[in-house]
Amino acid sequence: MNQAQMMAQVKKMQAEMEKAQQELASTSVTGAAGGSAVEITMTCDYRVTGVKVAKEAVDPSDIETLEDLLVVAMNDAVAKAQEASSSRMSSVTGGLRIPGLM
Repeated sequence: MNQAQMMAQVKKMQAEMEKAQQELASTSVTGAAGGSAVEITMTCDYRVTGVKVAKEAVDPSDIETLEDLLVVAMNDAVAKAQEASSSRMSSVTGGLRIPGLM
C-alpha cells in the first residue's frame, strides 16, 4: 500500500468516525434503578436529557434512598452509553483500540 492509499484510508476512517460520533450524540439510553422507580435518560455522548422519579420513590423522611437510586440509575445509564459507544466505534475501527475513542 502506498502513502497516498494510506492517507485516503485514514481520511475515510476519520469521516466514518465523525459520522459515528454524530450518531452517538443523537442515540439515547436509559438507566434505571428500583424497578424503574428512577430512570435517567442520556445520549451516548453523556448528556442527561431526562430524569423520571416515580411518586412512590419519594419519601421525605428517607431522602438517602432516593439519592442512592439516582446514583444507581445514573451509573446504569453511563454503562449503557459506554457500551453503545464502544460497540459503534469498534465497528468503525475494525476492533482496533484507539486511545480517546473507547
